[in-house]
Amino acid sequence: MKKKIITEVSEIESIIDKCEVCNVAMVDENNMPYVLPFNFGYHDNCIYFHGTPTGKKIDTLKQNANVCISFSTDHLLTFQSESVACSFTMKFRSVIAYGKAVFIEDYDEKVAALDLIMLKYTNKKYSFAVPAVKNINIFKVKVDSWLGRESGY
Repeated sequence: MKKKIITEVSEIESIIDKCEVCNVAMVDENNMPYVLPFNFGYHDNCIYFHGTPTGKKIDTLKQNANVCISFSTDHLLTFQSESVACSFTMKFRSVIAYGKAVFIEDYDEKVAALDLIMLKYTNKKYSFAVPAVKNINIFKVKVDSWLGRESGY
């Protein structure tokens, strides 16, 4: 099945918008790959994430801020012949993005990031308790480069 490279920003953003969970790859203290799934928000070439204020993820990103993010959507199993195993393939659309994680400390920026994340998943605006915002960890990745692919569409 032919694969298509996607470079058009609007197409890449459409894939990111449709994606429900992305996977963020980083390099841990032992120089080993470390990949975690995340919910996220996206706006203006930046991807926003939230989580607990401590743990391996935070330690890893503080030590090495470089990340690679994988988005994948529109998965559909297809085949040329149902009786031939090697004729099966998966249709998909995906984006791989590279950038550096930056921790957000400013209260208003944290709220804006949480708004983006909640809007993506609920299509609603919420108010947030001050202690919750102060105690949550928010980081963003400004995309340095990205490339999309699609197969079967």
